[in-house]
Amino acid sequence: MNIDQQAEALISCWSCKGPCPQASAFCHTCGAVQPPGQADHFTRLGLDVSFEIDPGVLDSFYFNLQRGLHPDRFATRTPKEKVLSQAQATAINDAYETLKEPLKRADYLVHLKGMGVFPEGCNLVNDQTLLMESIELREALAEAETRHDVEVIAARAADDIATCIRQLSELFAADDIEGACRLTTRLKYLQKLAEEARAQKAKMN
Repeated sequence: MNIDQQAEALISCWSCKGPCPQASAFCHTCGAVQPPGQADHFTRLGLDVSFEIDPGVLDSFYFNLQRGLHPDRFATRTPKEKVLSQAQATAINDAYETLKEPLKRADYLVHLKGMGVFPEGCNLVNDQTLLMESIELREALAEAETRHDVEVIAARAADDIATCIRQLSELFAADDIEGACRLTTRLKYLQKLAEEARAQKAKMN
């Protein structure tokens, strides 16, 4: 089942037995909360499958869903409904936490579009250019002697991260998943470097 089919698939509501969109948190007929199912993160939050996401729209959809699943709304419901509401809330939280961060969103989108993603980054971690860049930047950080030296490296990392995110948007729009996979790996290296630079700068205070 592809992504579009998944979004449109119907299941039978456990409560009223009526047709219910697989990705919906609630039955459109009787309003009963549904099991989370296998919907992807985008579909679960009512978003198009795209790297480009409006943060305001993401927040709005997320908080609307969470309000509908607040425990107070299920205080007098059956044990099954309470369990299902908690499962839905967990699934929606996972989706939101993944999609709100560019790196997590890129990693997830590459996987969703069919390329396996290993913990160390896609299937291209042996790319020598990326590896050499990572080694050189980390060596430069290790050799930095002053706060200014660290700030220069951190600023470069921040600029490169912003460029990576812009390029990822273009690659996903062009459906260049292999290119997006490579840039996702680079973004992981750069964000790790930025974190290490922040930690090193904090030690110099």
